[in-house]
Amino acid sequence: MPRFLAPLIAPLLLLPALWGCSHSAAPASDSPLSPAALAAVKADPGVGRERLARAVNRLFTDPAMAETRAVIVMHGGRMVAERYAPGYTPQTRFVSWSMAKSITGVMIGMLIADGRLRLNESAPVPAWQRPGDPRGEITLKQLLQMRSGLNHTEAGDPIYSSDEVRMLFRDGRDNMAAYAEAQPLEAEPGAKFEYSTATTVILADIATRALVENPALAENPAIRRRAMDEFLRTRLFEPIGMHSMVPEYDRFGTLIGGSLIHGTARDWAKFGEFLRAGGSVRGAQLIPRGWIDFMTHPSPRNAAYGAQIWLNHRPSKGAEGTLFPGHGPASLFSCVGHLGQYVIVSPRQDLVIVRLGKTNDGDRAPMVAGLAKLVDLFPAR
Repeated sequence: MPRFLAPLIAPLLLLPALWGCSHSAAPASDSPLSPAALAAVKADPGVGRERLARAVNRLFTDPAMAETRAVIVMHGGRMVAERYAPGYTPQTRFVSWSMAKSITGVMIGMLIADGRLRLNESAPVPAWQRPGDPRGEITLKQLLQMRSGLNHTEAGDPIYSSDEVRMLFRDGRDNMAAYAEAQPLEAEPGAKFEYSTATTVILADIATRALVENPALAENPAIRRRAMDEFLRTRLFEPIGMHSMVPEYDRFGTLIGGSLIHGTARDWAKFGEFLRAGGSVRGAQLIPRGWIDFMTHPSPRNAAYGAQIWLNHRPSKGAEGTLFPGHGPASLFSCVGHLGQYVIVSPRQDLVIVRLGKTNDGDRAPMVAGLAKLVDLFPAR
């Protein structure tokens, strides 16, 4: 079992029991702010300092927000607010959950820019290349936009029967990509949106095979892991300055690119700044700007989703969304993870917001509303 996983299984399996919990009313908005709440906001943050301090403070003190562990607000490339709950510090690594999908999406874009992958061609999955296998029609673009047509069930009843849990923790855990790639089609490729962690693990496997140039070595776990570690470190993490990042791998050496990359809140904020700048860092373009445009363009089957990233649009009929359309610009987008992990990016507001913590899915609406109020403090260009 990969490092860090064991202590995470119990809270995941207990989610159904927690969904029904209720919370007390929020504290009065005009109550005095503590010195710590004011100290968390820097001078001249670009909006009223006390208003910003109150919006951040509410994420930590309002019981409806559940457990907020870290908040960072970047405005114009400058950190204007940073706060941690007791027990957490700037050195604490936080688990990404599904925010990792956006890192995987960026990595796929780099490999396409390198000429190692093709966006609109059949996804190079060896198990799908047998004559007559309909999965051979699935393109890389369809995988990125969560419309592969594969029979992947993200949330089941009971939850431990879902493909996500089976892949991460049960019968698929040793070779997650093999589990994900073995599932049959349930719809024509491209026809249906279905959010799926298993789909992103397939993308991680495709990326790994592209990086291991000798196909005879593409099944060697140590070589797979080394190739991916080196690529992420030299092409993404080090250039951005994300020095704390720790990606996890399964026993077969596949990056768990849909859910398990660890990093500090500051490094998640750096990733948000990289996305806000269109894929550049200090004037160096690490990935074509057009790839970030592609990631943040609505999927044909869900306007609230792009390519491995969520958009601030109303979801298409029958689909889902995770943001707050009507608040903030429509161009706003976000990396979003299980239990309320957010890296919100709003280029028109020169804004990046990181919120990390533990808020169960059934209790997420008040916390999302709190983030929307925080976003609304900043004017758009």
